[in-house]
Parts: sequence; structure tokens; C-alpha cells
Amino acid sequence: MSELTLDPARSALLVMDFQTPIVARYADAQDTLLATTAGVVAAARRSGLRVIYVVVGFREGCPEISPRNAIFSRIRESGGIASDVHRRVAPEAGEPVVTKHRVGAFMGTDLEMILRANGVDTLVMGGIATSGVVLSTLRHAADADYRLVVVRDCCADNDPDVHACLMDKVFPRQATVVSAAELQRAL
Repeated sequence: MSELTLDPARSALLVMDFQTPIVARYADAQDTLLATTAGVVAAARRSGLRVIYVVVGFREGCPEISPRNAIFSRIRESGGIASDVHRRVAPEAGEPVVTKHRVGAFMGTDLEMILRANGVDTLVMGGIATSGVVLSTLRHAADADYRLVVVRDCCADNDPDVHACLMDKVFPRQATVVSAAELQRAL
């Protein structure tokens, strides 16, 4: 693989679904995942790369959730989900936090507007779960002609076989898959 290059002025790091309860549920090696992601976020900030957070959240009573939605209807029944980003990777003042109501980061959000307004054509992604927000966001972004980079060790899934299959077989068809160390060298 050739050396990754990024133009910070035209790129954004998406830190997706790193909410405290999601980290607790889906990340087996939480300390490693959080430390690695915090390192990538810090490197992105130092390089001038935009950092954009994506969280899943709902209004009181969860009016955005249809009873036909198999994934989110359980959240509605439990009363919602905390939208706080884990303190170890939390946004700084001025960094956008996009609230989504579905699995992917684009559906029904203003993420596309934020990216267009800032001339972003390259997305660097990390998120929980690999088979959820990362997969859904990657597919939409690929169809929208973004250049895509997935940071393998800033993603987690509670099924290691699915995570490996996506990283090794599915994502490379539409994205460059790199380690956190490779990304930091590119920044």
C-alpha cells in the first residue's frame, strides 16, 4: 500500500457513537480503544483536521422511533439512550456534534451540510459498532463520492469475526483501511 496522504483543509475525522453506554456495550478492549481513539483525535486537532462527533439520540419519548424499527424500538422501550460522549474522547468547544436518529450518520442529519460548507471531500472514520454506524456511514459516503479512510483500531464491534470481515474484505472495496499509527504518520 502506498503512503496515505491527507489534506487537513479538505478532510474531517468522524468520531461516531463513542457514547459512554455504547462503549460499555460494544467495546471489549475499552481502555485500548479509548486510548487509541484519543490519540487519533489529538493528532487530528494538532494537524488542523476537523473533528466532528456523531451521536445517536432522541427527544423525550423518542418520537423519532417507529415501532417497526427493529433496532431502535428496544431503545424506545428502555426510555432512550444517554448521548454523552465518553470523557476520554469528548469534543472540545467548537467541535460539531451531530445527533442522528438512525444507524448511519447521514440519514436525517445536517452532517452533509457541515461537510459541504467546509469543503470536506475526505472522511476519516472511527466508530462503534463497525457493523452499525461505520458500515452504514461508509456506504452512504461512498455513494456520495467522498474519499474514505477507516481507522481499524478506532472501531469496535461485539462480533470480532464481523469486524474482521468488514475491515479485511468489505471496506477496502470503497475505503482505505489504516491503523491509528498509519493515520498519525499521515497527519
